Amino acid sequence: MAKVEKTTLALIGRDSEKRRMKDLLETKESELLAVVGRRRVGKTFLIKKIYEKELVFHITGIQQVNRKTQLLNFVEARNKFFPKSKNLEIPKNWFHAFGQLKKLLEKVPKKKRVLFFDELPWMATGSTEFLKTFDHFWNSWAVDQNVVVVICGSATSWMIANIIKDIGGLHNRVTQRIHLKPFTLRETEAYFAAKSINLPRYSILQIYMTMGGIPYYLREVKRGESATQAIDRIYFGKQSALYGEFDNLYRALFMNHEKHIAVIRALAAQWKGLSRQEIIDATSFPTGGGLSAVLEELESSDFIQAYLPYGKKQRDKLYRLTDEYSLFYIRFIEPHKNQNSYWLKKYNTPAVNTWSGYAFESLCMKHVEGIKKSLGISGIYTQEASFIKRKDKTTAGCQIDMLIDRADNAINLCEMKFHNGPYTLTQEDVKILQQKRNVFQQVTNTKKQLFITLITAQGLYPNKHTYVADKHLDMNMLFL
Repeated sequence: MAKVEKTTLALIGRDSEKRRMKDLLETKESELLAVVGRRRVGKTFLIKKIYEKELVFHITGIQQVNRKTQLLNFVEARNKFFPKSKNLEIPKNWFHAFGQLKKLLEKVPKKKRVLFFDELPWMATGSTEFLKTFDHFWNSWAVDQNVVVVICGSATSWMIANIIKDIGGLHNRVTQRIHLKPFTLRETEAYFAAKSINLPRYSILQIYMTMGGIPYYLREVKRGESATQAIDRIYFGKQSALYGEFDNLYRALFMNHEKHIAVIRALAAQWKGLSRQEIIDATSFPTGGGLSAVLEELESSDFIQAYLPYGKKQRDKLYRLTDEYSLFYIRFIEPHKNQNSYWLKKYNTPAVNTWSGYAFESLCMKHVEGIKKSLGISGIYTQEASFIKRKDKTTAGCQIDMLIDRADNAINLCEMKFHNGPYTLTQEDVKILQQKRNVFQQVTNTKKQLFITLITAQGLYPNKHTYVADKHLDMNMLFL
């Protein structure tokens, strides 16, 4: 059997996933591990890094090719891991291919072995033969062989529907499931440190707001350049590192990806999010046009998030675009991607400042555990929500982008401010914040204690208005 190539880069973060994956090597039975997560998030790297010593077979499906080409791809993987198999015939079908694989694996020492089927949806696209044969392979052979079979795919919705929720041969057969999320800010900071890229946290925030915690994108950042320089080089100009990424990203993940992009564009136009009906109005989706499936697929792939405003019912659910790269692409890259040095010239304009504020709010919502830890309430049960009240004859309107409703009879009303230095509170800020608290209390009639909680990127400039905030946090709590 061929020696498996070792990955040389360090594995950053992923502590929970690493423990769960290593535990599977210690069990006395076979394990079927499904790893899902959006494209470019680092699934393949994680699996190969954790299992590099135990890996005895690895195949990666090819996108948009027929069965014959997929089988030739199998032969190439077979010959790489089992060089003596080069004289074997090319399999006629997947049943034949898995039969060859079983015979080859039976010659491998009977310690815990790992088989890795990467981009499984691409191998199964357009044919039920592969999936049915894989079912048979697992149920009739692998389940009794003390192996770890890892299946992985960027098409998260496909993996959930056809593997995890399968009602056929794989029903309840997945023994472990890992949904790999993008890096947190703390993991992103560690990633840059491992590459000897020394950036202050404010610069890491700026970069994260354009690409999120996607390792494939973060690897394009180079030493010795500012955040503004890195963003400009990576995204703008025909020679930019990620030129064409947006269309490739959605095309690789979704069938009829035009529908998914239409929803993403609609959500990018509204900071507060949209209801289902508002999405239909904005996209002209026909009744029964599959919007529910599109929304579920986008959410399971970490592009959007559904949430309930405070005090609302399920029918009032809103959808919000939470993928940093997609928002940045639609807002800035798409209209200017052929313009060299665009970001260097325009990064401090009103449009950019408006986007920065929204992107910072989104980061705070994603890193709410750090906020709770800084508030000293990480051990208290909480629910996070937003609050929207439109102006009427008796009540002023207001919007609270994030509130933390606590089991200890208190609520934090969070206000996020992104600025390139310490933020200076004004009398107008005081008026707005006090009004938000008063409107929330009046509309909800809550008896809980309300705390105005101010979250800034680089702290507050001390003046007579700072009293309005019961608690102030800066960007450092997002890195906890």
